[in-house]
Amino acid sequence: MIKRKKRNRDADPVSLTSIGLFAGIGGIELGMQRAGHRSVLLCEIDSDAQAVLAVRFPQVRLRRDICKIKRLPAADVWTAGFPCKDLSQAGLTAGIGGRHSGLVQHVFRLLPKRDGPTWLVLENVPFMLQLDGGRAMRWLINQLEKRGFKWAYRVIDSRCFGLPQRRRRVMLLASRTQDPRSVLLADDAGILRLRRTKTTGCGFYWTEGNTGLGWAVDAIPTLKSGSDLGIPSPPAIWLPRKGIIGTPDIRDAERFQGFPPGWTSAAAPRGKRQGARWKLVGNAVTVTLACWLGRRLRSPRQYDASPVVHLAL
Repeated sequence: MIKRKKRNRDADPVSLTSIGLFAGIGGIELGMQRAGHRSVLLCEIDSDAQAVLAVRFPQVRLRRDICKIKRLPAADVWTAGFPCKDLSQAGLTAGIGGRHSGLVQHVFRLLPKRDGPTWLVLENVPFMLQLDGGRAMRWLINQLEKRGFKWAYRVIDSRCFGLPQRRRRVMLLASRTQDPRSVLLADDAGILRLRRTKTTGCGFYWTEGNTGLGWAVDAIPTLKSGSDLGIPSPPAIWLPRKGIIGTPDIRDAERFQGFPPGWTSAAAPRGKRQGARWKLVGNAVTVTLACWLGRRLRSPRQYDASPVVHLAL
């Protein structure tokens, strides 16, 4: 669980500039903005997501296709929540070389051989740590170390930031000049412990069969992006005290991800299908997680390496 502490604005250094690659609907960018940082460029190929970014970040330059970018402007931070379709347990499991997730190679193609961003942030699903024996993570780390980056990663749950959604994501942070551990690993409040009572609400997937993998106590399971046909895929919420089972609407889903309600309205104007909005929200990065990371980038903590145990390989 991430320990949340009161922010001391006077102690914060100058804010950072950031570039958002695979920006989606701007979850990382909104979180970084709340932490005091400023986006200078966003890149996103999905037309519905572009519509949201154009409305929510009107002053930021928007590029469509990372494959066609030859050079990026100077910025302190690059962020890339690259596609998870080939790395997700519910996806294609084609691995890091797949047609979708393999697009992350363009992040490394664009990195300058020297200088460049102070920080590089990569985000994806935790299943990539075990898929193909961890091949995706090994590939990413090799790419970083070849270019002189130090790195650290952490699996973080959105529930640690007060949101009732069980959503675990890998945050991989790298730098050539700074210690990523002082940002990602210096905060820890112990294991998140949940107690269920007779009145505690629970969430589950309507279509999960008899496995129970989606069952979540006092939370919903991970929001999904819906189907390729644009069919919404909201979870179910059981409220035992009231004896009802309900379904959140898209505004609730936006709140579960830390966005203001209505954030994705530009993707589906009145009268059009809402499935596009569910897809965008299900693929987004949780805003409050990104805000925590942004605050740590401004104000790193002291990392205590004394309990580290080195494993013999």
